[in-house]
Amino acid sequence: MFDGKGFIDILKMGGPVLCVIFGCSIVSIAIICFKGVEFWVKSKIKRDDFICNLLEKMNKCSVDEVIDYCDLVASPISNVSRLGVIAFKENKNFTEAMEREIMIQTVKLESFTNILATLGSVTVYIGLIGTVFGIISAFHDIAQAGSGGINIVIGGVSEALINTAAGLCVAIPSTVGYNIFSKIINNFVVDMEYCVSEVEEVLKRKINE
Repeated sequence: MFDGKGFIDILKMGGPVLCVIFGCSIVSIAIICFKGVEFWVKSKIKRDDFICNLLEKMNKCSVDEVIDYCDLVASPISNVSRLGVIAFKENKNFTEAMEREIMIQTVKLESFTNILATLGSVTVYIGLIGTVFGIISAFHDIAQAGSGGINIVIGGVSEALINTAAGLCVAIPSTVGYNIFSKIINNFVVDMEYCVSEVEEVLKRKINE
């Protein structure tokens, strides 16, 4: 079916619906690559190592040195800790400051992931629309020719099959990517909440000293 046909020829066989699916695939791949790199960079900082170093500095160093250390670490847990220490320095409620920062960091982590979920759901139906159009085209060709036969319906069947396969090829990676990223985000949230409890304990002890 595709022997000797180039990429543009296949797009033409799929019709306008395939062009839409192709556009969705570009968006999906871009988001998966972007979020994958983002999470990889942020995951390089191990929670236990960071908290161990942070608590050591909180016990031995000045507040400004602790803040500077948090600035050097590119991770959601460092941002949460930094806001807590700053609030402590300014005699504000550091627990509320860290809880607010958790919400902010969670929103940042979730950015663009909902688009993946949407593409995972929608592209299946877009492919189904292309399938319906292809079948309609096949029956139209039969009606025009007045008889059936593989040569008559091949165009419409090709359009139907291409769109179905393309929709699934976009939907499956998008859904898998969304599920993986959701799990990673949940792990980040757990790490941030754990970090809050550790930092909060040290700061409360400093107040009572």
